Parts: sequence; structure tokens; C-alpha cells
Amino acid sequence: MTTHDDVVEERRNFLYIATGAAGVVAAGAAAWPLIDQMNPSKDVLALSSIEVDLTKIPLGQNAVFLWRGNPVFVRHRTEAEIEEARAVDISELADPEKDEDRVQKPEWLIISAVCTHLGCVPLEHHGDFDGWLCPCHGSHYDISGRVTKGPAPLNLPVVPYEFLDDSTVRIG
Repeated sequence: MTTHDDVVEERRNFLYIATGAAGVVAAGAAAWPLIDQMNPSKDVLALSSIEVDLTKIPLGQNAVFLWRGNPVFVRHRTEAEIEEARAVDISELADPEKDEDRVQKPEWLIISAVCTHLGCVPLEHHGDFDGWLCPCHGSHYDISGRVTKGPAPLNLPVVPYEFLDDSTVRIG
């Protein structure tokens, strides 16, 4: 038999559960705008990847593109440049890395154009190794973007990319 105390206890339990559920829903509704505002804006999402037409970059030349607000070097390397990059003794480098590990296709080098020392933009076809030279503090990079001389601690980073076909690459 159900007593008056049992009915009161069941109502009390129901009110606790209903109040708790309403509180969780209210907290979620209040927190959602705060969490949603942390998502990247539409202009940032638009720059999350770019497509580059490789047919417009002549052999032996470099092109600079803006990706996520930072410059990126896309280098169309010659056979001689590829051989030069692969002939380097990596044990002599500050940040040893094989050329083969830095490229998907040997003729295309796609790297960040921001010096790893203090964030300057290196100049192409300068320096002791005809790669890049950071004019601010004298870091030299070879034709594979590896630091060979100067204060830079690391190689120019390879940015994420994928070849969509033989003439188009998506960066990002």
C-alpha cells in the first residue's frame, strides 16, 4: 500500500530530476554562444587551403603565395638543383633532413617562407648555397630549404600539401 510519505518522496525525486535536467539545458544554452564564438571566422576558414596552378611557375623559378596569412615558397626545381640537394651530407646540417623527406615530387619544393630564427622572409637565389638568405640575421638555406649557416635553428618547414593532379597542388 502506498503511503502519503511515499507519494511525497516520489514527487520530491521527480522535482529533483526535472530541476536538474532544466539546469543542464539552461547551462548548455548559456554556454553555447561562448563556445561557438571560439570557432574560426569565415575569412579565416576561406584561407585554410589554397590551390596553386603549377603550370605558371617556370622551371628553376620560385613563386610566393599567401596561406593563412604567411608566405609560402613553391619552387619548381631543375634536375641540377635536385641533384645538388640530394648530394648534401646531412650530418653537416644543423637540422639534418634528407631532401627526399621534404618533397612529394622531387621537382616541387613547397615550404614556409618564414625564417625559423626570428620570422623574417628570406630572399631567393641568395646566400652561399643559391637557395635562400635571411637578410636580417644571415641565415642561409640550401635549395631544399635546409638551414646551412647562421643562427636559424631549424629548416624552413614543409607546409601540408597534396597534389590534386599533375598541374595543381592544394596547400593546407
